[in-house]
Amino acid sequence: MKITDEKIDQLAHLSRLEFDAEAKIKIKSDLENILDFCEQLNEVDTDGVEPLIYMTDTFNNTREDEVAQNYSKVQMLSNAPKKDSDYFRVPKVIEQDK
Repeated sequence: MKITDEKIDQLAHLSRLEFDAEAKIKIKSDLENILDFCEQLNEVDTDGVEPLIYMTDTFNNTREDEVAQNYSKVQMLSNAPKKDSDYFRVPKVIEQDK
């Protein structure tokens, strides 16, 4: 597949990147090599090959979720730098225009 300078410019715009002329030539070459390799993969005979769901046969050993310790509201709020009755007080993040 042939990669054009316009396609490189479009990809650069979408990825918010800027390339000088020398870098464009190298990127163009690299992309053409990648696409040529993908075309070679299309020629591989995969008849009778099962698709992979997982790369290995190992299973994830996970633990059960268990409640280890319960804290009351008073205990949780005791270390808060700022609190208001039953709530944590945090700095205002969103400014609203009026």
